[in-house]
Amino acid sequence: MTTWLVTGGSRGIGRAVVDHVAAAGDNVASLARSVGAEPPAVPNRVLEVKGDVTDEDSIRRCVEAVTERFGSIDVVVNSAGVHRGRRIDALARAAWDEVLATNLTGAFEVCRAVVPKLARGSAIVNVGAVVGLRGFPGDVAYGSAKAGLSGLTQVLAVELAPRGVRVNLVVPGFVDTDMTAGLSDRARKSIVDKIPAGRIGTTAEIAEVIVAVARSTYMTGATVPVDGGLLATFGGG
Repeated sequence: MTTWLVTGGSRGIGRAVVDHVAAAGDNVASLARSVGAEPPAVPNRVLEVKGDVTDEDSIRRCVEAVTERFGSIDVVVNSAGVHRGRRIDALARAAWDEVLATNLTGAFEVCRAVVPKLARGSAIVNVGAVVGLRGFPGDVAYGSAKAGLSGLTQVLAVELAPRGVRVNLVVPGFVDTDMTAGLSDRARKSIVDKIPAGRIGTTAEIAEVIVAVARSTYMTGATVPVDGGLLATFGGG
């Protein structure tokens, strides 16, 4: 039986991963700042740990709780994230620091805490974003953090390959989550119009790919878009 650790597991893509793997019969721990408003789909297989990926003590306590409950950690999914949208001339330094601390440094700290406990055959899946690979005005902090996450993935894939640990990046496109819910109808339509698939993705669709990537035994250092074709046309007009 596989044990998963999912950051940001109380909502959005992280929550979809938690529910997916628990329903498949695996054990899963969710590290999030708050416990989900609704109980997990399979609660007896889910350990919810309240914590913050920007806090090293929270990460340490979570890792200890997971190994005490389940005995091991086999897959790590770094899904925790925050978004603060502003162009560079309007973005406050505090917002920049918050986004980098959660989306990039948080993933680094989780990996640093968990890697010593990962056995051969384990996997890390980082959750990126299209704006980490293509420029989009108003996303200077979020895009920079997700671009950094891509670099972290590449380096860790090389560093950890001799230990039999795989590290990959899944890149969601425009997905229906709390993070995107605040966009105006006009902004949503503008983005959807650029997606070849013609619609917004669902968290369940992203979770399916994250799980498949985690279980792929000959994939490491890969960047896997799940974006309805957005990357193929992004910035093209």
